[in-house]
Amino acid sequence: MIKKEMIAMLLAGGQGSRLGVLTSKMAKPAVSFGGKYRIIDFPLSNCINSGIDTVGVLTQYQPLRLNTHIGIGIPWDLDRNIGGVTVLPPYEKMANSEWYTGTANAIYQNIDYMETFNPEYVLILSGDHIYKMDYEVMLDYHKANNAEVTIAVMPVPMEEAKRFGIMITDDKGQITEFEEKPEHPRSNLASMGIYIFNWKTLKEALIAMAEQPALDFGKHIIPYCHKNGAPLYAYEFTGYWKDVGTLESYWQANMELIDIVPEFNLYEEYWKIYTKADALPPQYFSNDSVVERSIIGEGSEIYGQVYNSIIGCGVTIGKDAVVRDSIIMNGTEIKAGASLNKVIAAENVEIGENTTIGVGDEAPNETDPKIYNAGLVTIGEKTVIPGNVTIGKNTVISGITEAQDYPNSILDSGRTLVKAGDE
Repeated sequence: MIKKEMIAMLLAGGQGSRLGVLTSKMAKPAVSFGGKYRIIDFPLSNCINSGIDTVGVLTQYQPLRLNTHIGIGIPWDLDRNIGGVTVLPPYEKMANSEWYTGTANAIYQNIDYMETFNPEYVLILSGDHIYKMDYEVMLDYHKANNAEVTIAVMPVPMEEAKRFGIMITDDKGQITEFEEKPEHPRSNLASMGIYIFNWKTLKEALIAMAEQPALDFGKHIIPYCHKNGAPLYAYEFTGYWKDVGTLESYWQANMELIDIVPEFNLYEEYWKIYTKADALPPQYFSNDSVVERSIIGEGSEIYGQVYNSIIGCGVTIGKDAVVRDSIIMNGTEIKAGASLNKVIAAENVEIGENTTIGVGDEAPNETDPKIYNAGLVTIGEKTVIPGNVTIGKNTVISGITEAQDYPNSILDSGRTLVKAGDE
């Protein structure tokens, strides 16, 4: 019988609705990051760098791009005869077929998959954080404490603690209390959504709590284990970790990659980030081009100027175009003379000649001020923006737009322009 010491279950079904139009056609873990990567590359690379060769990826929302990206796992050396990477979408069963309704419900529906590896430990990960972490060190900590559940935590500023699941621990690191998004937090140790369970403990908790609607780790499984006396420990992580759940934090995390001394370094030899890379020609820079403090993906052609930006693969930036403080994803074309400031442009966008984007005073976005803010302009996948228009800040544009969609050639700050069929 197969026996694996530890297998990983990677939750990648999230919609990521706070990323607005960036996730209208794909799951959040499939969104581009840092020019050539996708968000899911980080936890997958952590697995293989930590010696974990069996990973179940649980997908649900708009999984096509994610499934194509993962394939059979070759870039991460996860194309194994035994183990490797397996994509686990919800599937039709004989009776009461259902979607994954909560993080733990998704794991519960895949008990048979986990059982086949007869693991001692199961590592639960979420597919939408940017970080590097050696899960083997966490497993050593788990074993040293004879824990049944170990939760990775990281200290957060006290004023932000109410957004997280918070652990209260004794001086040995054992969790004495657990509060989900407390109004008045008594500790600043926030759960990172990374758990190591003894398989026996996890299986028992999943089966016991299976009937709970929207079965969730923070709300149901952890409290159940705690109530039944399982030793729970907090593993404190001190490295770089970013939840890129909002457009502002997504933009910020990308911009931090181009700091003079980046806090998060993509170039470390011993902890590589692997991805599915297309065979592309090298970048091309014309004589007139200017590039400062930017990452430029393979196959991109730069004829204009790029400052403090992350440019994906196969992007064209035309003559006299200026791109500042922006994230431009794969396959986008910015025509001559266009000017972009604090723009997040998704894949395969076309921006017309002499169009100016991200100017003027800020105004709150008219449809989703909680999503589209921080002075950013967000442009959805395959959007076309005509030439010679001016677009303000906190705007969102998606779909094939034409000159008549811009009264007096202007889209004021805070406006939403989403063409039918692009919601």
